Amino acid sequence: MRVQRFLYTVDEISTWVGKAAAWLIILLMAGVCVEVFKRYIMNMPTAWIFDASNMLYGSLFMLCGAYTLAQNAHVRGDFLYSSMRPRTQASLDLVLYVVFFLPGIAALVYAGYDYAALSWRIAEHSNVTADGPPVYHFKTIIPIAGALVMLQGVAEIVRCIVCLKTGEWPSRLKDVAETDVIEEQLAHSEYVDEESRRIAIENAQHIDETARQRGMGGDLNT
Repeated sequence: MRVQRFLYTVDEISTWVGKAAAWLIILLMAGVCVEVFKRYIMNMPTAWIFDASNMLYGSLFMLCGAYTLAQNAHVRGDFLYSSMRPRTQASLDLVLYVVFFLPGIAALVYAGYDYAALSWRIAEHSNVTADGPPVYHFKTIIPIAGALVMLQGVAEIVRCIVCLKTGEWPSRLKDVAETDVIEEQLAHSEYVDEESRRIAIENAQHIDETARQRGMGGDLNT
């Protein structure tokens, strides 16, 4: 139970940060819309919006990395992986985490800290455009995002160890799924009776669970 509580706690941290960072897309969209209006309607382009857009998108991309890992949603070529038994998957994942993930993310945090420290020391500004905005706060995101991914990676390694001992993957903190959207839409429909609504939701949940088990390496024959 203590191990599962640790895994859920790390998942919650990654999920909270990912959802908070997702609001940056509103600022990004607003900036792009303002720039399009000023450039093509008023013929008064704003140079700094280009830099701001890069920084907003970069921050969004980096800060959502741990959340994506927590949801097991990173791209994986799993045409062989999905057919393996959970213990085989865990063994493969554990080797890859130790050999590639930990050194790579540790290097990211170390180099990112150096980049951020130097940027703050010289009060660095963007040189992409004339009189560009400051970038030291943006470079600070690099080691922070790396540390969050590292924390989630440690949780994934613990998951691998638990799976090796038990033969089953420990559960993850679930987030909003497509079945939640389907259930909400059907709940307000006047043209679907209760029995049809129940069957549709059960079918959607079955498809979602099957896909999740395939991604996690569950035994689809049981």
